Amino acid sequence: MPLRSDTSRWSTVAKTFHWVMALLILGNGAFAFWMDGLKPSLQKINMFALHKSIGLTVLALFLLRLMWRAVDRRPPDEPAPHWQQIAAHAVHGLLYLLIVAIPLSGWAFNSAHGFPLQYFKQFNLPALVEKNPGLSDTLGTVHVWLFWFLLAVLVAHVGGALKHHLIDRDDTLRRMLPFGRAKRNTSTPPGETP
Repeated sequence: MPLRSDTSRWSTVAKTFHWVMALLILGNGAFAFWMDGLKPSLQKINMFALHKSIGLTVLALFLLRLMWRAVDRRPPDEPAPHWQQIAAHAVHGLLYLLIVAIPLSGWAFNSAHGFPLQYFKQFNLPALVEKNPGLSDTLGTVHVWLFWFLLAVLVAHVGGALKHHLIDRDDTLRRMLPFGRAKRNTSTPPGETP
């Protein structure tokens, strides 16, 4: 698998960022809803600390992903009606915005609650806002609703990918699957692999 993206497929690095972040985001969201229903205990506090550290990891990976995107080329979009291309870019933009907003809202919620924020019990991170119980309640609600909004946007993202794969039968999804290979590019000279 290529380290850099080319005209027919995403690179190994880009695919790894995509799938690792997807698993962390969805897994951490499911983990949060599960542990939220638990009775107060030291174990629950430790679980929330883990949830916060995973969220910060997602934020750090997103920043690394942006840096990689700045130096890596990207495969061109598959041919599609103009409105579909605009919708796809809008969905990607919303996903990127939410991937940043969710951990930052969680960090701000934690700060307004007055809790210290440790990254995997290794070091403390600064508070984003002063302790404020009223603001903490608002930020907690915002944090949860941003995740629900992310799930709705993900439905559109996955739906679009499946539409490309099952109806359009193009390489949009295949290029991003961990071991997916694009169909032969007709512009590739004979004897060369795209």
